Amino acid sequence: MWISTLAVGVRQTDAVPGAHITVRLRPRARRNAIEGERDGVLRVSVAAAPVEGQANAALCKLIAKRTGVARGRVSVIRGERSRDKVLRVEGLAPAKLRRALGLPPN
Repeated sequence: MWISTLAVGVRQTDAVPGAHITVRLRPRARRNAIEGERDGVLRVSVAAAPVEGQANAALCKLIAKRTGVARGRVSVIRGERSRDKVLRVEGLAPAKLRRALGLPPN
């Protein structure tokens, strides 16, 4: 159940403190990088191939490192086999998540 949409693509739930963010993933890139936001979707490139969850693991690791949370607090909740994904980052408010990812506040 969503209680508020604080920015396009970043949402907070009431069950467990944290935020959801919509991501467009580009696997098999030259390097792991957060490329920015376009149309409310965070664009991320990872060097890992989309085989056996390797790209998803690299994505979660990159987001965890940039936000300063433990790797286990970042998970793919929708789009496991798709380029378009929704990630859950536990322990961060949506505004802090946007700041940590270098996105402008909404």
